[in-house]
Amino acid sequence: MVFLSFLLLFSTFFATSFHLPSQSQTVHGSVLKISPSTNSKQASGTSFLPEHTLARIKSEKLNPTEAAKLEKDPVSAWTDIYDFAKKIREGSLTWEDLDQNDIDIRLKWVGMLHRRKKNPGKFMMRLKVPNGILNSEQMRFFADCVSQYDEDVGVIDITTRQNIQMRGVTIETAPEIIEGLEQRNLTSFQSALDNVRNVVGSPLAGIDPLEIVDTRAICNAVNDLISLDPATGLRGNPKWGNLGRKFNVAISGSRDDFAHTHINDIGLQPVLHAESNEPGFNLVLGGYMSIKRVAESIHSDLWIKGDVSSVFNLCDCILEVFRDEGERKDRQKARLMWLVEDYGVEGFTDKIKAMLKERDIETSAWQPHPTDAFERRELLGVHKQKQEGLNRVGILVPVGRMSRHEARELADVADRYSGGEVRLTVEQNAILPNVRDEDIAALIKEPMFGPDKRLKIEAGNIEGGVVSCTGSQFCGFAMIETKQTAERYAKLLEEVVETDRPLRIHWTGCPNSCGQVQAADIGLMGCPARKVDPETGKKMAVPGVNIFIGGTIGEHGSLQLEPEKKAVLVEEETLIPELVDIIVNRFGGRRIQQKDYEGNSKRAEDLALLELVGEPELDTV
Repeated sequence: MVFLSFLLLFSTFFATSFHLPSQSQTVHGSVLKISPSTNSKQASGTSFLPEHTLARIKSEKLNPTEAAKLEKDPVSAWTDIYDFAKKIREGSLTWEDLDQNDIDIRLKWVGMLHRRKKNPGKFMMRLKVPNGILNSEQMRFFADCVSQYDEDVGVIDITTRQNIQMRGVTIETAPEIIEGLEQRNLTSFQSALDNVRNVVGSPLAGIDPLEIVDTRAICNAVNDLISLDPATGLRGNPKWGNLGRKFNVAISGSRDDFAHTHINDIGLQPVLHAESNEPGFNLVLGGYMSIKRVAESIHSDLWIKGDVSSVFNLCDCILEVFRDEGERKDRQKARLMWLVEDYGVEGFTDKIKAMLKERDIETSAWQPHPTDAFERRELLGVHKQKQEGLNRVGILVPVGRMSRHEARELADVADRYSGGEVRLTVEQNAILPNVRDEDIAALIKEPMFGPDKRLKIEAGNIEGGVVSCTGSQFCGFAMIETKQTAERYAKLLEEVVETDRPLRIHWTGCPNSCGQVQAADIGLMGCPARKVDPETGKKMAVPGVNIFIGGTIGEHGSLQLEPEKKAVLVEEETLIPELVDIIVNRFGGRRIQQKDYEGNSKRAEDLALLELVGEPELDTV
């Protein structure tokens, strides 16, 4: 307990108050060189595996990832990246000369994912942004980082885990980016493959009038549990350096469940204890999406207090069991849900309760959630905070993608209106908190939100709910292009159909469902489709989508596991009418009348599109 108490104290202090002194300055378009540091004192990930776990792994037929991890410990990437970069800059090595397992597997422990099929030699770098909270300096740094690369490749993406991904990164430029992140209290370490991903929290933490638990300090502590080595004080924690598969943690702060706990391995749902009225969390387990299985999280009979120590120890216990006892042979069965099912929910919960009891962490049985009517609140637009005279302003970032210029503009606006703070949402958008009442009008009129710009405060009900995975532009798994397609289709739909409430349309390029289509009102999953070639009369393969309808989020979130429509062509003349019909017939949408449309149209082809989707039936009442 003494060691755990020290680790927890150190973790919380580092997360909330420790900032490394700046060793360099950044300029637009470049990152100045600094002296690299190394993590040579850190232990290996494999050294934390119990003997029985290691023996089990070695006795089984190894899949390629486990074989690569045994051949060379993946945490070696934390120092290898500096050596690789140095040699490439000197000209004694190229990225093609490196071991393929270093390139395609182990560098993911640095957060670098190689885009071999789409951009050979280029990487996406995924960060860790606990609770999705950033500042303007960090935003400008992201812009400076991607400014080293071609503008069509060097972009910044907000993810469905309140996180940031930078594209176009090369091995030779990575160390300076890593060091720059460290200086700004961020890291990319342990953010990909068999690691715990970004810890999701409430985007309204600390400013929400309906808040049950403020998730900020908790998310920071769990992030440091995962990625801060208590033995060295360096980023990268080898204790969790050899997990059997990826692992997701989501911590909600209100009944809205903005963190989407039902699709995370560990989901903490806030609720007051029925007897003590103390704020805490009910634990749900095992939610995930993959190519072979999509599973909603299941309830455990476990409630813990809503404090840093309780959550820290809970996550530590579950991760230890997952690391030591989880599947290692079949990667499709290596997620937490399968282990929970092997134990039985009651058996797994009892095991975790016993471990927590040994650490003097109090637990209770599952606590009843409120049963009165509650509607999940919106995050886009202007809304009052619990602080008098202050507001949160949600900004649409279409499909989560920002150019270097947009990132700098957002940082500048944050400095002027929100004290430099920017928050990210799992819907791939941004929030400026603490905007004063008297500044709202000026913020809305900022040039970056002008009619010719992509980012918006006053977004339409359709465009504001679009979420998209990476798509075929950068991802080799995707069967369709999603980012640009999703943004274009949202604009087209806004012109021909209207809704009384925000509509969530998610796009994903393949069955891995990174775009979480099963949770959407309307989800579009890339798939092969067939179309007759007018010249040959034969059917040819073309991009298509399977369409999922009716997923829900919030405190009663549920997934739609099967598509209602299959292999619909991704062509405007086919897909737009299909989507309009779904919006009208399933979500109460209305086709825009042509006479109104003519007055507002800016493009001649818009009228042709309107004719394509049909005239509405006039309401004569």
